[in-house]
Amino acid sequence: MSVTPSSPPATGKPTTLTDREIRKVVAGLMVAIILGGLEQTIVAVALPRMAADLQGVQWLAWVISAYLIAVAVSTPIYGKLGDLYGRRAMLSSAIIIFLGASVLCAMASSMPMMVGARILQGIGGGGLLSVSQAIIADIVSPRERGRYQGYISVSFAIASVAGPVAGGLLTEYLSWHWIFWVNLPIGLAAYLISQRTLVRLSRPSIKRSVDVGGALLLTAGLTTLLIAISRVGHGTAILDGYNMALAAMAVLFMAAFVWQEKRAAEPIIPLVLLANPIVAASCVLLFIAFIELIALTILIPLRLQMLTAAGADRAALQLVPLSVAIPAGAYIGGTLMARLGQYRNIQLVGASMVPVSMALTAYTDPAATGWVILFTTLAGIGIGLQLPTSTVAAQNAVAQRHIGVTTGLASFSRSVGAAVGIAILTAALFALLQSYMPATLTELSSAETIRQMIEGQLPPVSDAARAVLMSSGEKAFRHTFLISALIAAISVVLCLRVPERALSEKRPPA
Repeated sequence: MSVTPSSPPATGKPTTLTDREIRKVVAGLMVAIILGGLEQTIVAVALPRMAADLQGVQWLAWVISAYLIAVAVSTPIYGKLGDLYGRRAMLSSAIIIFLGASVLCAMASSMPMMVGARILQGIGGGGLLSVSQAIIADIVSPRERGRYQGYISVSFAIASVAGPVAGGLLTEYLSWHWIFWVNLPIGLAAYLISQRTLVRLSRPSIKRSVDVGGALLLTAGLTTLLIAISRVGHGTAILDGYNMALAAMAVLFMAAFVWQEKRAAEPIIPLVLLANPIVAASCVLLFIAFIELIALTILIPLRLQMLTAAGADRAALQLVPLSVAIPAGAYIGGTLMARLGQYRNIQLVGASMVPVSMALTAYTDPAATGWVILFTTLAGIGIGLQLPTSTVAAQNAVAQRHIGVTTGLASFSRSVGAAVGIAILTAALFALLQSYMPATLTELSSAETIRQMIEGQLPPVSDAARAVLMSSGEKAFRHTFLISALIAAISVVLCLRVPERALSEKRPPA
């Protein structure tokens, strides 16, 4: 099924933007990206208070997962709609949806209502993240894009670091409602800046159909798949009957989606893009990079709290260097890409750093803070080097008319990588803990063992048994880190096998 939009006329003769105009546009996009990225982390600290007020502890994990799933599903669709209708209109609509949903979140009177509002907010957030990065490809040459993608990575880092801090302060001194009300002035600023700075962006003048059937099938398939993955990340068994049913439905929906895309006049995701080796490899690199990012952000603080006497504050401090290292690596990678006009060697260096760093972390004493910070910083730089290079490589490999959907696919790969990373690593850690636990504690589930080890509430045992317990936990974490290192090694093979295409220095017309 498809409908044909009445595209607005082109806005006159295309001209390139000046450096000053580009800087203004990028500044506005950074505000939009901070807005979308902030909402991924700002609610984490407020969840216990929120669940208590709204009386729905069982919905707690879905307040975050609902947003992340909606972001992942909406990014490729927003990318395609930006190709059809123009980025300015899509960015404005994403901001409006996001702000409207923020009001609903702030006024939620129950946890199911909160989860529903977060889904709507995630749809807007996906548009903010996807369309903003595609706009850079509309105004900057491929060779210059790396530097500007580095600025975007800095925006993500600001959002990820500031989110929990802002959420905690607002919840403690005002109320959790303010973590959503605060979006309104930021969103209004993003809307006004985007309207003023993006006025010269061209709008498509050719009428093309919208693949509504493909969009619906893609949404249904990805949603069921990501719900199943999220359930595993929340502690449900992988072979749980409901998970298996969701996975089967996802396979059917995605098979129908592929059939629809082959016959659609203007597919929502042209399958020829997935057949492009550079696009496919770039998406896989981003997918793996975010699995590794999740591995570090979850396993490092969890290992420290379980195996040492450290509290949550010290565990959080160990992640600060990582939060700085990733945007630093992205900035270095983008700058080198602009100077050298190539990306594969930069990707290869970054991809090689990650498995080595993860393997070294696996054999490092969790109490050796200096060494842990060193290895996680190296891993963060390696991840950062891959982010702008992979996005720009994918954009550089397609025609300008496919920039939006390609950028959406790249953003989607990052989101799915995070979701899959949580599911794989928590499942692996739980299974290894259960396997290595002393016989006296096998009656406890892995999740309960983790909770009691962190809180120091395990049943009384002898010193020898406690030593065995700690040794078992250390072995489980070591092998989980080694699993993540093996996954990261796939990126090295990809970088060696995929061809490189020279980055154009020609700036696109506005």
